[in-house]
Amino acid sequence: MRVLVSGGAGYIGSHTVIRLVEAGHDVVVVDDFSNAKPTVVGRLEALSGRPIPVHAFDVSDADKTEHLFAHEQIDAVIHFAGFKAVGESVAKPLDYYQNNLDSTFSLLRAMGRHDVRTLVFSSSATVYGAEPQLPMTEDLPTSATNPYGWTKVMIEQVLTDVAAADDRWRIAALRYFNPVGAHASGDIGEDPSGIPNNLMPFVAQVAVGRREKLSVFGDDYDTVDGTGVRDYIHVDDLAAGHVAALDTVNSRSQPMSVWNLGTGQGVSVLQVIKAFERASGRPIPYEVAPRRAGDIAASYADPSKANADLDWRATKTIDDMCADTWRWQSKNPNGYPDA
Repeated sequence: MRVLVSGGAGYIGSHTVIRLVEAGHDVVVVDDFSNAKPTVVGRLEALSGRPIPVHAFDVSDADKTEHLFAHEQIDAVIHFAGFKAVGESVAKPLDYYQNNLDSTFSLLRAMGRHDVRTLVFSSSATVYGAEPQLPMTEDLPTSATNPYGWTKVMIEQVLTDVAAADDRWRIAALRYFNPVGAHASGDIGEDPSGIPNNLMPFVAQVAVGRREKLSVFGDDYDTVDGTGVRDYIHVDDLAAGHVAALDTVNSRSQPMSVWNLGTGQGVSVLQVIKAFERASGRPIPYEVAPRRAGDIAASYADPSKANADLDWRATKTIDDMCADTWRWQSKNPNGYPDA
């Protein structure tokens, strides 16, 4: 298949591009580079051994998106493009609702006009809300605690309604947990702008000397060591899940499918720190800070539905995730170059 990857230069998108090429698919990338560096593309081409066509614009632009579909032969879409910082979404809710919803509307309309009806959507475990039942299963009710999460809930509802209205569609919404790690080469990885919002890139930047110490937000949760527990999934396993969903969804009778992508195992903040110290051979200084509003004690998936339906499962351990993150960070201490 010839697959359009929106946000294909981003963290998860770039790893999925590599997996798609390895699986024999042709790839076209569209990315506005608001949260990615153009230098990613050259690395993707070097790793994949083939040119990657790239269109540099925001898919919220309906005219440009229509032009893309009119001039490229596209068979399926994997949709990553969108704003993704939880804290920023609270400060700028209108920006998040407009960007994340408009980009989806623009894609869906162009896809419908050009009879492209296979879509894999990048959703999130945030759709399970504030106090979900553990482990989280796909049949739990959806909710959210911030505008970013609500955009995922809303887009899932839009996709459900589109699929119900026209059963020619084959749509997968992938609810994934906490992506970490990097490509085994160390050439592509997570390069957040400014202060990292997530634990692993912050730990990596402490280890490489870019930051003095880590703040651990709360050590009094009802968990194994008092710190928050999350289901960390290696980005390469996650990318493989997108390829598996793409390869499976067209063979299913139902127009809309939802799958969790996670390991099913919770790992605490302190356990991540210890694993990263093993991987890097360096101490990770940290201090305990007050809990953050909206954080929950624990979050982890029940991935059994994806295991069965997609013949997919996460294979990499937290030690693998830390080793690959450290390889990326030590090889690229300041992230991707600007040019």
